[in-house]
Formats: sequence, structure tokens, C-alpha cells
Amino acid sequence: MSELPAAERTRAERHDPASGASDPAGDGVADRSVFDRALYALFSRHADGRRHAADRKRYRGAAMETSFDLYLARAYGLSWAVCLAVLVWTLVVVSAVPATVGEAVADVLAGVGVRVRPPSPLHTAAVAAGLAGTAAKYATVRLAGARLRWRTKARRGGIERTLPGAARFLHALSSGSDGPRAMLRRVADTDAYGETAVSVRTALTTASLTGSLHEGIGRVARDTPSRDMLAPFLLKFREHAAQGDDALAGYLRMESRMLGHRGEQRRERNADFMELVAELFVVLLVLPALFVIVLTVMSVLSPGLSTPVATPLGPVTRRAVAVYGAAAFVLAVGATAGALVSDLRPADQRVAHGVPRDVAGLLGSAPTNPAAAAVVLVPVGLLALGGLLAAGVDAVNATLLGYAAYAVPVGAVGLRRGRLDDAKDREISDFVHAVAGHVALGKPLSAAVDHVARDVDLGPLSPDVADLAFALGVAGGPGEDLRTAALRRFTERVGTPLAAQSIGLVSGALDAGSDAEAVFETLQTEVGRLYHEKRALRANMLVYVVVGWTTALLVVGIVVAVNLTVLDGFADLASLSTGGGALDPDAVDLERDRRRFYVVAQATVVASGVFAGAADRGRYAMLLHSGALVTVCFLIFAVAGLL
Repeated sequence: MSELPAAERTRAERHDPASGASDPAGDGVADRSVFDRALYALFSRHADGRRHAADRKRYRGAAMETSFDLYLARAYGLSWAVCLAVLVWTLVVVSAVPATVGEAVADVLAGVGVRVRPPSPLHTAAVAAGLAGTAAKYATVRLAGARLRWRTKARRGGIERTLPGAARFLHALSSGSDGPRAMLRRVADTDAYGETAVSVRTALTTASLTGSLHEGIGRVARDTPSRDMLAPFLLKFREHAAQGDDALAGYLRMESRMLGHRGEQRRERNADFMELVAELFVVLLVLPALFVIVLTVMSVLSPGLSTPVATPLGPVTRRAVAVYGAAAFVLAVGATAGALVSDLRPADQRVAHGVPRDVAGLLGSAPTNPAAAAVVLVPVGLLALGGLLAAGVDAVNATLLGYAAYAVPVGAVGLRRGRLDDAKDREISDFVHAVAGHVALGKPLSAAVDHVARDVDLGPLSPDVADLAFALGVAGGPGEDLRTAALRRFTERVGTPLAAQSIGLVSGALDAGSDAEAVFETLQTEVGRLYHEKRALRANMLVYVVVGWTTALLVVGIVVAVNLTVLDGFADLASLSTGGGALDPDAVDLERDRRRFYVVAQATVVASGVFAGAADRGRYAMLLHSGALVTVCFLIFAVAGLL
């Protein structure tokens, strides 16, 4: 039995999701920052309460990096910060409501036989702020619990999506010389199997700590969120492994086929959850814009909204606090929604691009590597910002257009790279089928790849296949390590998750001594399934890209219509007052209010672009969509004459 090093064993004990216990010696708090230790000391007691018993159970299946106590302490600390922000914001806004509103409410209650003393604006604001702050604090803690629930569901979906592929991989390995522990280790070391690999890795870590693979599998089967798929699979794997290699191979052959038929139900559940996220996103994004419009109406009738309040940045009116607070809320919603969608995206559908360390490589790869482009194009954004400020453009538009000048080219490089990766993935399937045909005829892998490289046109994949054929020819015999290095180099050159999954299966199975024909027979099924899943995910996510753009354009249209048709009427209404009536003659300033409407609209389109980009291709698509929407919003306001 191989044991883990002491440092790794301690880290595994601290972050074992199966425990979920409140162990001060093993929760990792000593390794955290001073801020985390302070939060732990203040709020960790809540982790033992009955209120969070359900959250503790969900935590075991969520595979969080921190202990449950620290996670909950952070949630409570954040809830107090949110409570304070909402309380101050509500107090500033509601205290501006005139006393006549309270008197009117008292008159209405008197009409139904309930006589109350009209509350002062300060008392009303204090009560409203207290209620709003308490609700925000409670909602934040509940959201932290909901995040565990969402993450658990996402992990269950990830396990159910990757388990069939892992089962087929294990079936291919079963024809080799590896034992059950070594077979599971190969799955755990393959990132392509996502959450299934994480669960298997946890089982092996526990087995190393306890000295029993039986115990490791049993603990993961007990705590996994996939109680109806992964848990019975692991338990039956353990049972058949004890009966011998033939029994295990037969079980894996049957189970890999049965698991393949359950993918459609999983995709439907994920689609339903994304619909809920999209609906919540739209509501939270449209409401602030409508709130600002209503606030404009209230400002005519509530002179108190124009009363300045002292802030660290100087005196600011209550109405300005409300408007810019709404804009900040929109940006926070967009960032949260983008992070949530990115977190829900399957791990094997995320593409990571490295940044070359040398200047020549950085500049040379910028047209095709979005990570390099994100570094190279920073001066472009700064030059655009400086040029616009020097040309007399106001700071808001200069910042927005400077951001667009940086974000759109970087996003365009990401889009170009994504389309190139899609083209390579289309050819991967043909490449695998062609090689499998030659291997089935008895040719060695190197000869089969060389034949395909010379005779089959694989489009953008052809240079990578030619490089692989050359490397395999140099590698020589099938048992040499150079073959594994050649396959790894091919995977890195292609650079797509599909290539990593398919070629990783070949490399791992052949290294285990599995039969090459059986490996490629399994691989043909696996590649077809993976490519179908990728296309299905793209098709499903396209709906939410449209939702993001539609929401942005809807809010921009509403704001422009209010500016063109309603704001002038409010200005005329306010001008009727001479200062002694209920109307505020200075409530509406067309230039000032149009600028505030514009800020809220731009915050909304940035948030919508982040959501749409997260649903599209990830971080670089966020830049592309948000930058494009910022430009569209600027052009619409400019054409309407509102800038």
C-alpha cells in the first residue's frame, strides 16, 4: 500500500468533504488569513446549530475547499456586511419621504377605525431600514445554504455526466494488467472525468489514510451526492473486484452500457435549473432600472430626495445614492450570475489557455491565444482611455469606451480560438475512426497514425496529426515511454477538452497493457458521445446568450423611451412649483438625470454581457459580449441625442 506524504495527508484530513465536522485542529483555519480567523472566532458557533443541519449534509457532497465551519463563518460575515449596506442605503432613501405620506397613511387607517399617530419620517426610515437590513442578512445566509444545494446538484450532474465515460475507461483498463486500485488511480489522474475523478480521488486518499480501499470506497459511496448512480457503481465495483478480474470485467462491460442510457434525463434536469437561473437573473436586472424610473417620479413629489447627505466622497443627494446604488447592485447581480453559470459549466467543457513567459511567444500567440491577447492588448485599452480623455470625452464614456476597446478585441480572439477548437473537435471523431480501422486490421498504433496522416484530410487537425505520426515513429516500440509523451504532446497541441478525454483514454489504456483493438472500439463510442454532449451544451446555452442580449436591449429601450417621452413632462411638472408647494422645482434636471439613466443602462448591459458570455464560451466571451453591448448602448444614446 502506498502512503501519502505527511503534509499531503494532513491537508487531505483537513479538507475531507466526508467529515463535515467542527474540528478546530483540522479545519485549516490556522493556515488562513487573519480575516478568516476572525470570522471563524466570531461565527463558527453557528455551524453546530440545528438550523444548519441540512446544510452540513449538503456540504459533504459539495466538495468545498474550506471546512464547513469556515464556510459558514464567511457567510455570516458577508451577511452582516450586506445588512449594513442595505440598512444605510434604505435609511438614506426612505428618510427623504415627506411627512405627508405618513399622515395620509394615518388618515386611511382612521377611515377604517384604527387611529394611530402619524410616524415621523425618521421613525419610518428606521423601521424600514431595520426590516430591509434584517431581510438582506437572512437572505444572504439562506443564499449561502442555497449555494451548497446548487453546488451539490451541479456535482451530481457532473458525476452523472462523466460516470459513463469513466466506466468505459475502466472497462478498457480491465483488459490490461492493472489491479482495481491502479485502475481507479488512472481515472483519478484523468481530469477529463471531472467530478467522477474527484470522487475517485477522494476514495483513494481515504484508502491511503485508513489502509483500506474497501473503507475509502464505502465512505465516498455514503457521502456522494449521486446516491443513485455513483454510490451503487462503487459498491458493486468493490464487490466484483473481490470476486476476480473476470467478474470485474464483465460487470464493467454491462454497467458501462447501462449508464450510457441515462444521459438524457440528466441533461433535462440541468436545462430546468438553468431556466431558473435565467429567470431570476432577468428579474433582478430589470427591477433596478424600473426602480430608478419610479424614483424620478417620487423626486418630484418628495423634495427630501434632493437633500444632501455627508459621505467620504463629499455631500451627495439621497437620490444620487439610490441611483448609483442601483447601478452597483446590477453589476453585482451580473458578476454573481456569471460566476454561477461558469461554476455550473462542466469541468471538461472549460478551456484553459496558458500565457507564454517569453515576449516573442507572447506576441506571436496573441492572434490565436486569448490569454496572451488579454495581456498584449492592455496598452490598447489604456491608450484609448487616455485619448478619449484628452479629446474632451467625459470620464464615464471614456472609461466605458476604453473598456470596449480592450474587451472586444480580446473577446474576438477568444471567439476565433473557440471556432478553431470546434473545427478540430469535428475532425477528432474522423481521426479516431480512421485509426481504429487500421488498428483493427492488426497494424501497430504508430503505423496506423502515419497512414491516416498521409491519406486522410483532417483540415485544421492535419498538422497536429502529422506531428503525432512523426513522434510515434521516433518512439518505436509500444512499451516505450516516448509513446505516452507523444500522445501527451498531441493533446497539448490540439488543446481541447475533447482531445484530452479521447487521447487520455488511449494513453492510459495502452500503458496499462490493454488490447489496442478493444481500446479503440471503446474510444469510438466515447468520442461520439463526448462530441454530441458538447454540441448539446452549446445549443442549450445559446438560449441564455439570447436572454442576456434581450434583457440588455429591453432595458436600454425602456430607459431611452423614458428619456425621450417622460422626463420632459416631469421637468415641466416640477417647474410649476414656486418652492412653497408639495412639488420640488429642482427635482428634475434633464442633463443630470439623463446621465444617471445612462449610467444605470450601461451597468445593466455590462451585467447582461457578463451573463451572456458566461453562457456562451466563458471568460473571454464575457469580455466580447459586455464590450459589444457597451458600444451598442453608447451608439443608441448618441443617435437618440441623449449624450
